[in-house]
Amino acid sequence: MMRIDYSRLQFLSSYLLSLALYLYIHQKIALHRRLRVGVVPSAATLRLPTFDNVDWILLEPEDKADDIVVDAIVVDLRADHDDFWDTQITHYVLCAIPVYHFKQVVEQLSGRVEIEHLSENTLGAINPNDVYLKLKGAADILAATVLFLVLLPIMLVTAIMVKLDSPGPAIFKQHRMGYRGKPFTIYKMRTMRAEAPVSAASDRQTLKNAMTQVGDPRITRLGQFLRRSRLDELPQLVNIIRGEMSLIGPRPEALPLSQWYEKEIPFYHYRHLIKPGVTGWAQINQGHVTDVADVREKLHLDFYYVKNLSFWLDVLISVRTLRTMVSGHGAR
Repeated sequence: MMRIDYSRLQFLSSYLLSLALYLYIHQKIALHRRLRVGVVPSAATLRLPTFDNVDWILLEPEDKADDIVVDAIVVDLRADHDDFWDTQITHYVLCAIPVYHFKQVVEQLSGRVEIEHLSENTLGAINPNDVYLKLKGAADILAATVLFLVLLPIMLVTAIMVKLDSPGPAIFKQHRMGYRGKPFTIYKMRTMRAEAPVSAASDRQTLKNAMTQVGDPRITRLGQFLRRSRLDELPQLVNIIRGEMSLIGPRPEALPLSQWYEKEIPFYHYRHLIKPGVTGWAQINQGHVTDVADVREKLHLDFYYVKNLSFWLDVLISVRTLRTMVSGHGAR
């Protein structure tokens, strides 16, 4: 603009420092701020979950809109309220008090979307943005190609170390459920002892072999470090380049586990609306799980990501993934 000389390095570094500063302020202030949320009484809003940083204030008919001190108000917009509460809700809006549907607020506070039954707009509410998905897919392939070339020496050294640490192939291959329910072969650095294939394994044994438990004895010494640092995931850059995966998305499950979950959990297969990822919203919030009860919670987190898919949510996941790599949280 106006042909004024400037330093590109200073321009970029200033932007990154500003972004880091505002993220820090958000973490320290916004996330630790205690919210007062007014609740319009109804059958659904009287069963709101408890959050550490939220005070639910049950509104009474005698409370005037000008006198209540709240950050927002939640209401069941699908309930049939009497004329009094319809008028009160209008007054709240006119007094510039934000009014939200209670499910929207609970989703944003918990980071999860519950789907217990199908309704007219259930699928429409979680359908991802097609335009962003196409841009994200192109960016994934470009980023994965660059990362593959840059990290190839590290992958080669790691593969050699895996071969020296225990007998067996350096690369582990496994069939997993992918985009739109189509199986694909995932690549990882081998972190477990190579076992001879069992020709007539039972369904229960197949499921058990597909699960990684806490302190799993099959994990090698080197494998523990690779899992904690996420270096075992590097070969999945090949899956991204081939268009089978994304950098960020729901983690793909082993084929036997995915088929089992689909039988046990309603709507489980809807998590396949987008490409599986190397890391994801459920991964950074919950870590690795295999129990059906925990997988139900994981599904709610996956639906939150699909419904709120955006560039900035992907940035947040990327930042928290780097923190997870350092801390090792969620690794098995």
